[in-house]
Amino acid sequence: MKSNSYKFAVIGGDKRQLFLIASLLSDGYSVLAGGFDSLSGSGDISFVSVEQAIAHSDIIILPLPAVCADGSLNAPFNSEKIIFSEDVQTMLRSKLVFAGMSDRLVRSYPQLSGAKVYDYSLKEEFAVLNSVPTAEGALALAMQKSERTIWGSKIMIIGYGRIGKSLSRLASSMGAAVTVCARGSGDRAAAQTLGYEVLDTSSLHELRGFDFIFNTVPAMLLDKKLLSCTDQSSIVLDLASLPGGVDFEAAKRLGIDAFRALALPGKYAPKTAAEIIKSVVLDILRENKA
Repeated sequence: MKSNSYKFAVIGGDKRQLFLIASLLSDGYSVLAGGFDSLSGSGDISFVSVEQAIAHSDIIILPLPAVCADGSLNAPFNSEKIIFSEDVQTMLRSKLVFAGMSDRLVRSYPQLSGAKVYDYSLKEEFAVLNSVPTAEGALALAMQKSERTIWGSKIMIIGYGRIGKSLSRLASSMGAAVTVCARGSGDRAAAQTLGYEVLDTSSLHELRGFDFIFNTVPAMLLDKKLLSCTDQSSIVLDLASLPGGVDFEAAKRLGIDAFRALALPGKYAPKTAAEIIKSVVLDILRENKA
C-alpha cells in the first residue's frame, strides 16, 4: 500500500486524537473519525459512527489508553459508552490497528489476539518524545496546585526513567533544586554528574524539606509510613501509570495535598502529543512496509 493511499480511522480519544485527525488531513490523508458523537462538524473532519469509520478505512488508530478498565472505548467525546461488538471485532481483525496500551485492549477483546495490533506507546521514540510534554505538564500542574514558583523550590523526583530525566532537566533549568531518588547505582551516578542531589530508593525513609514531590515509579513507594514522614506543606504528584505509587487515602488523612497526574500530554500539550503519535504510527508503517 502506498503511503498516499492510506485510509485512516481515528477512533475515540481526547484532544490528542482531534489534533491527530487534523494533522493527518493536512498531510493529505483520508481520515474518518468515530466515537465523537458529542461534537458537531468541524472543518474538514468527517464524524461518523465507529462502525462506519472502521469499515471504510484500512488503518485504525485507537487512543492511549485504547480502552478503559471496563473494556469500553476510551472516548470522552462520545455521549454513550462504546463496547466493541462482535462485528466490530471481526472488522478490526482485517485491519492494521494502532493502540496505546494494547495489552489492555486484547485482554478486553480476546478475539483481537491474532490481529495486527501495534502498540505505539511501547516504541522507544514515543516514550522519549512523550516524556517532554509529560514533564512540562507536571510542572504546570504543580504550579496550579501551589502558590509558589518552580524557581527557587526544592523538588524530589522519584524514579529516573525517561520521564524522571526530562522532569529533572526541565525543573533544574527553571531554577529548582532537584533531588533524584533512584534504585540503580548507574542512574544515581548519571543524575549526580548533572548536578542533582541523589538518594537511593531502598533507603528512602523520609521526605522532609521538599516543596514538590513527583513520583514516576508504578509501585507503592509513598505509603502511609513514608507519607507520615513527609511535610504537610509538600505537594505530591503521582505521574506513575496505574495503580500508581501513592497512598492517596493516607495522604488525605495526614493533610498532605496529593494528586494523580495521568495523561498530562493530552491535557497540557495535545497538539504536540498528536504529532508524536502521528510520527510513530507512520514510522511503524514504514518499518513494516504496510
